[in-house]
Amino acid sequence: MERTFHMLLYRAFHAQRGALRPHLGELGLGTGQPKVLGYLIRSGPSRQRQLAEYCEVDPAAISRMLDSLQKGGFVIRQTDEQNRRCEQIVITQRGREAYETWQGFCGEMEEQMLAGFTEQERAQFADYLARAYRNLKEGGESGT
Repeated sequence: MERTFHMLLYRAFHAQRGALRPHLGELGLGTGQPKVLGYLIRSGPSRQRQLAEYCEVDPAAISRMLDSLQKGGFVIRQTDEQNRRCEQIVITQRGREAYETWQGFCGEMEEQMLAGFTEQERAQFADYLARAYRNLKEGGESGT
């Protein structure tokens, strides 16, 4: 197996996605939708623009995602009382339950992925990934 970082990350990402993909279907969710539900649980009712920024996708993509989540009963759209021209996205009880179940699947996958890692190695690995992400985001934003 290639040992370049980009190939190792690529392979790990695709292995993770492959392990979790069947569970999306079980829950009636699509790719990226658990991330939206998690954000709504942590942040409360949110505007579409906030969700697009958090998920790092364009507004059209988040709009399609929200349409699907709404049809599935995972979220509802409500008029924003502070700005009646805007809508807020609100998670439903069904959305909360689906996200909780999703978190369980993610925890199982993480345990499988990190089997044999010490707690210190897990913490270091999480730190390394977070730093790599910040480096790429900061580098991309500064134009370097």
